Amino acid sequence: MELERLNSHQFDRFSDIIYEKCGIRIDQKKVTLLSNRIRRRLKAGSFENFDEYYRFLISPSGGQEVASFLDAITTNETFFFRTAKHFDWLKSDFVTELVAQQRAGNRPQTLRIWSAACASGAEPYSIAICLAENMYRLSDWSLKVLATDVSEEALSAGRKGLFKPRAVEAVTEQQRRRFFQHQKQEGLWQVRPEIAKLVEFRKSNLIEPPAASGFDCIFIRNVLIYFDRDSKQKAVSHLLSALSIGGYLVVGPSEGIYDMLNPLRKISPFLYQKQADI
Repeated sequence: MELERLNSHQFDRFSDIIYEKCGIRIDQKKVTLLSNRIRRRLKAGSFENFDEYYRFLISPSGGQEVASFLDAITTNETFFFRTAKHFDWLKSDFVTELVAQQRAGNRPQTLRIWSAACASGAEPYSIAICLAENMYRLSDWSLKVLATDVSEEALSAGRKGLFKPRAVEAVTEQQRRRFFQHQKQEGLWQVRPEIAKLVEFRKSNLIEPPAASGFDCIFIRNVLIYFDRDSKQKAVSHLLSALSIGGYLVVGPSEGIYDMLNPLRKISPFLYQKQADI
């Protein structure tokens, strides 16, 4: 028999686990979505009901299942070049500025960009394509795009570099020819090796201190909208500490963190620059 939705008590208990582990607060309006995603894990593990599954999650032997549970809840489909003006800035003004600084002897030939909460990889690969389109100016540079997410399932999908046609709708025909291989039988688009090698996928939780720092640019988009204020403040603090002086923070339109970015110089509604140690 098909399970009904989570009741209010069950919803609260599962959402508390999500908040504790990820800092994401699930709205009560998403009870159907949460119920549906938890059902997948019940079927995968042959659990009879929500309560039995919850008891296993919080038991000493439930550690690995917690990771799978979070994967089921947080994995989302993404698209290449989402919010095009962010990538237009990256491949034009941003690269031009860095190249000018390097030629003036004010920076090394290295460029590090962090795609925080990268989901299945469309954002970091979009960044890598922007860099590849500037390779005539960056050919001797050390380039690295770090792509992180709390979901191991999303990271695994990102490493494969395979995308459905819908995900590449904003990719131009020229870009598809240069940077993708079309898997005609499956109807999927495979990122070419020269793009894939620019991106490193690594598991990371935004509410925990980052394992790396010194980034010239950080993308944080379409994720903090799901955090409450305390979790947003933790995440923003970690992002700013990882950003180099002079580095840029690219934010989504609905993150709800603008009043937390006062230490940075506002360049535009989506772009902020770090000018001093924070």
